[in-house]
Amino acid sequence: MRIGLIQITQETSSFNPTLTSLVDFESFGIFEGTEIIERLRSAGPVGGYLAGIRQPGVEIETVPIIRGAARSGGRLSLEAFEFFDNKVRDGLVLAGKLDGLVMLLHGAASAVGLDDVEGALLKTARDVVGASLPLAVMLDHHANVTQAMVDHSDLIVGFRTQPHDQFETAQALTELAVRLFSEQIQPTTAWRKLRMLTHQEQYLTARGPMKVLFDRAREMERDPRVLTVSPFPMQCWLDADEGGWAMIVVTDNDPVLAETLADEMADLAWSMRNDFQLTESLPVDEAVLVADRADEDLVILSDTGDSVLGGSGGDSTVILEAILRLSIQGRALIPMIDPVSAGQLMEAGVGATVTLELGGRSAPFFSPLRVTGVVRATSDGIVELTDHAETQIDMGHTVAFEVGPVTLLVTEFAGVAGIHPAVYRHVGLEPADFSIVVMKTASNFQYMAPLTTTVIRAATPGPTQSDIAALPWERIPRPCFPMESVTAWRG
Repeated sequence: MRIGLIQITQETSSFNPTLTSLVDFESFGIFEGTEIIERLRSAGPVGGYLAGIRQPGVEIETVPIIRGAARSGGRLSLEAFEFFDNKVRDGLVLAGKLDGLVMLLHGAASAVGLDDVEGALLKTARDVVGASLPLAVMLDHHANVTQAMVDHSDLIVGFRTQPHDQFETAQALTELAVRLFSEQIQPTTAWRKLRMLTHQEQYLTARGPMKVLFDRAREMERDPRVLTVSPFPMQCWLDADEGGWAMIVVTDNDPVLAETLADEMADLAWSMRNDFQLTESLPVDEAVLVADRADEDLVILSDTGDSVLGGSGGDSTVILEAILRLSIQGRALIPMIDPVSAGQLMEAGVGATVTLELGGRSAPFFSPLRVTGVVRATSDGIVELTDHAETQIDMGHTVAFEVGPVTLLVTEFAGVAGIHPAVYRHVGLEPADFSIVVMKTASNFQYMAPLTTTVIRAATPGPTQSDIAALPWERIPRPCFPMESVTAWRG
C-alpha cells in the first residue's frame, strides 16, 4: 500500500495585520521527501502518522511530499500560499500511483484574498489524484470547517484535547485511514455548522463546558458503528466567510446514525453557548498586583490579548508598562517578539546599557514603549526541544534584556513564544528564579506546569483578546452569537 503524506499547518488571526511569510515557515523547517520522516519521526503529527501505519499484516510505503509549519499569525502572504499549493500539486504528480493520501492540516489558515487555505489545498490535491482516491484529513479542533474541506475529503478527524494531542490524533486518524484505504470501512460523514464563536478562556477540554462537549464525543465513539466524532470550536479570531463552530460525525456506512449524532452534538454545544462566554481575566493593573502579591513562589500571568499561539504578534507592551509603572516587588520574566529590537540589542552586545523603543509594532492594539536596560545574554536562537511537537526551533537573534525588575527575552522570530522553559534556559535564565512569568497564551501552560500551576489571566487588548464581540468583524456570517442575539443554531 502506497500512502502520500502532506503536512501544512498555520493558524490565522485576521486581526493581526502582519502577514505570515515563508520565513516564518522556515523557522520551524520546510522539509520535502524523506527528510520529513528523518526529521520528524519521533514527535508531532508526522510521528503520530508513523505510529499509525505500524499495523500487523499491512505493508505500507509512505510517499512523503511536503511539510511546512508556522506559528499562528496573520494571513499567509500570497507567495507563501502559492509555494505550498505548487508543492502539493507538483509533489502529487511526481508521487505516482497511490492507494491513499493523508493530509495533516490545521483548518484555520487564511491567505491574502483567500479565506479557506485548507479547502484550496484539498481541491488542488483532488485535481491531481482524482475523485476516487481516498483522502484522510487531520484538523486542529480550532479549524473553521468549510464545505470545500468536507467535499474534498473522505475522512476528517479533529484534535481531542486542548492543549492539543497532535501525536495521538494523527495516530488515530492514520489507523482509520489504513482501514479506509484497504476498503475495510466505508466512512459516511454528517456535519453541522453553528453561527457561534466563543473566546479562548473556555477552550480547555479538561474542564467546564468544553469538557462536557468533548466527553460526549468520546462516549459516542464507543459505539462500534461510529468511527469518529469531532467538535470544532473554531479559532475565534478568524474573520472568514464560512466562520463558525462545526460538528463532524463519521460512521461506518450508517448515514442515519451520523445525522442523528451530528444534531445531538450541535444541540449540546448550543445549549451551553452562554457558559462558553464566561470570562476569568482581570483588568491589567489588578492582574499585575494580584500576581505580585500572590503567596506562591511563581505565578503565570497570562497575556490574553497577545496570545502568540492564537495568532498575535507577541510584542504587546501593555503588561510590561503596567509592571514598570506599578513598581512591583518581585522579579518578572516576559517574552517579547521584536526583530528590530533584537537586532539592536545583539549589536550592542552583552553588558551594554541600551535605550530603545521596544515592541508595539505588529498590530494597532499596541504601542512601542521607551525603556532603558542592560543586555545580559545573547544567542543564535537555535533551541532543541525534547517534549514538543517541534524538536528544534529557530528563534533568531535572542537576547536577555534586563529593565528594572523585568527580564525580557527579546527574540527575532516567534519560535514557541516563550511558553517553554527551554527557550529561557538557552540564554541562562531559569524561570523558577522569578516571581512572575508572563505567558503569551490563554491556555497553553502545560510546559510550565512542573514549575507552577497558578495562572492569573489579564484582560489585555490585542488580536487575540477575549472580548471578541469588540473586534472589527467584516466577513463572518451574521447574525452570529455572541455579537448578536441568535435563538437557534438551525436555519
